[in-house]
Amino acid sequence: MVSQEMYELGSKRSVIREIFEFGKQRAAEIGAEHVFDFSLGNPSAPAPESVKEALLALLTQEDSVSVHSYTSAQGDVQVRQAIADYLNGLYGTNESADRLYMTVGAAASLSVSIKAVAGKGDEVIAIAPYFTEYKVFVESAGATLVVVPAKLDDFQIDFDALEERITERTRAILINSPSNPTGVVYSLETVKRLCALLQEKEQKFGHAIYLITDEPYREIVYDDVDVPYIPLSYANTIVCYSFSKSLSVPGERIGYVLVPTGVEEGEKVYAAICGAGRALGYVCAPSLFQKAIARCLGQTADLNVYKTNRDLLYEALQEYGYECVYPDGAFYLFVKALEEDANLFCARARELGLLFVPSDDFGCTGYVRISYCVPEDRIRRSLPAFKRLAEEYRAETNRV
Repeated sequence: MVSQEMYELGSKRSVIREIFEFGKQRAAEIGAEHVFDFSLGNPSAPAPESVKEALLALLTQEDSVSVHSYTSAQGDVQVRQAIADYLNGLYGTNESADRLYMTVGAAASLSVSIKAVAGKGDEVIAIAPYFTEYKVFVESAGATLVVVPAKLDDFQIDFDALEERITERTRAILINSPSNPTGVVYSLETVKRLCALLQEKEQKFGHAIYLITDEPYREIVYDDVDVPYIPLSYANTIVCYSFSKSLSVPGERIGYVLVPTGVEEGEKVYAAICGAGRALGYVCAPSLFQKAIARCLGQTADLNVYKTNRDLLYEALQEYGYECVYPDGAFYLFVKALEEDANLFCARARELGLLFVPSDDFGCTGYVRISYCVPEDRIRRSLPAFKRLAEEYRAETNRV
């Protein structure tokens, strides 16, 4: 016998991965030039030279045994201190290596953090639309995911709805800004109002409510938009970060959890992070890339390519009659489907070679996510298909 729960998770990929795999299969059948795959948030910008230089230096100048050896379970202390020093210089904080835990990407960071603070009978809140795997991470910890729809006009937090859903059982709230899938950045006004609400609820219920911030897109913002650093506004914050997007190294799976100095009983929370990492087997993140990213802190890929892609695609879709959420960050467009059922809309788009993700698994119906971290040429070649798709729907509406 096997675990039925694990069987169900393993026998069906996430909707994003299903579409990505279909795209690869379809490209092999009809040629990649006829498939316009916008499914996966897989960066197309090359990693900066600093990544290659760091790897070459480690592999050619350092002792091979030490480069490839296990680190401490929570990560190499020198790497963790380098990250703490970088964050302190950037935000004026006072973090230390003893509050950082190196992970295999943001997914591990989130899984470890959720398991550390929530369990059976507890609730974790997510603002919809949310990254599809949040539900898996929360339920795997034994907790219940409580979904709060965002405001549909701007996808900022609906505070009336949020306040109604915070209860005695609420242990954490997950936020993702810049957002996957909308590209929306929470404004400073939104952040301050959220923090004030949580402080009020902490006092009411007599326990910490952790704000778990999912931050792989922190650096990917446009038009001088600022991303508020949450620990400066809310003490009980747990930061989950990945270098996958900023450095364009998604396949290397390297990130961290930070338990900031202001967290209530922070040493105990950090110990729970370490315990959750142990329980899940997320110990000793890849040694080579721990040491490589320590040499690349503050560096990014050329993120301007995503702004070019955003402007190109957003302006074209607006012209064709699509309703799009204007993204201030990340590399996704959240577009209203041209019929009520987003899955049917995606199926019809697929006939024209357009592959994007229906919003249902993001906890919000009637939209699609279009990932524009693709080569610019793919976007340009896809525009006639987007235009034709809109024209087909418009013609059907006019006939009715």
